[in-house]
Amino acid sequence: MFCPFCAHEETKVVDSRLVSEGDQIRRRRECLQCQERFTTYEKAELVLPRIIKSDGRRTEFDEEKIRSGMTKALEKRPVSTEAIEAAIQQIVHRLRASGEREISSNLLGDWVMEELLKMDEVAYVRFASVYRGFQDLEEFRSIIQSIKSKVTTQI
Repeated sequence: MFCPFCAHEETKVVDSRLVSEGDQIRRRRECLQCQERFTTYEKAELVLPRIIKSDGRRTEFDEEKIRSGMTKALEKRPVSTEAIEAAIQQIVHRLRASGEREISSNLLGDWVMEELLKMDEVAYVRFASVYRGFQDLEEFRSIIQSIKSKVTTQI
C-alpha cells in the first residue's frame, strides 16, 4: 500500500479491527519512511455473474433493478421492507453460490418469482404478468391455477 503522504510503497499495519457488522476490516497503517499514520478499509470484493438478456446482450447484475421490480409488485401489499431485503439477499446468495460467470435473465426472473411467491401470491401474479408479458385472461387463469395446485400439494 502506497503512503498517501509521501507515496512510499512500504507501510506496516499497526492495528486491525472489524467494522460494519464484520464484513469490513479497518486497518491503521504507518509509513516506514515518513512515519505518518493513515486508515484503510478492506472489504471482500465478490464478483456476481453477468446477466444474459433474452436478446443476447450481457449486463452487470443490478440489485436495484431487482429491488425496484419486487417493490412494484408488492406495492400496497402487507409485506415488510425487511422481508423484501431478505428475499433480495437470498437471490444474491444464489447468484454467488451458482459459481457461474453468466446467468440467464430468465433464471434470475424465476428466482425473483420464487421469492415473491413465498411472500405474497398477489405480488407473484403481478410480477409474472409483466415478466412473462401476459396477453390475455387465460394466462392469468393459468398462473393462478398453478399457485392453487402448489398450495394444495403443500397441504
